[in-house]
Amino acid sequence: MRNRFIDSFEKAQTESKNIPQFRAGDTLKVAVRITEGVKERVQNYEGLCIAIRGEGTGRTFMVRKMGANSIGVERIFPLYSDSIESIEVLRRGRVRRAKLFYLRELKGKAARIKELRRK
Repeated sequence: MRNRFIDSFEKAQTESKNIPQFRAGDTLKVAVRITEGVKERVQNYEGLCIAIRGEGTGRTFMVRKMGANSIGVERIFPLYSDSIESIEVLRRGRVRRAKLFYLRELKGKAARIKELRRK
């Protein structure tokens, strides 16, 4: 049983954000606002969504991209964070699991995910 004041606060927080529908296996482009001293800039982080967890304002998603020298870089983003400027779905992936942690061990072509075909 959750407190109704907390529920109303979370509802107000989540309605103000425009977040697209995505799931594990989708390729995302996340525009993150980065503050360095007094300067502020937006940096894109593009990669594969490998997990979504939590509920309400505590919901987070994990994005994995391949960095320099084929080193995998994973980053966890709070879904309703103020530092996230926008989320764009580039590709829909066809996967059979909710968590794609097995991709950490795969390399090259074995780590590819097929695109979801809509009819």
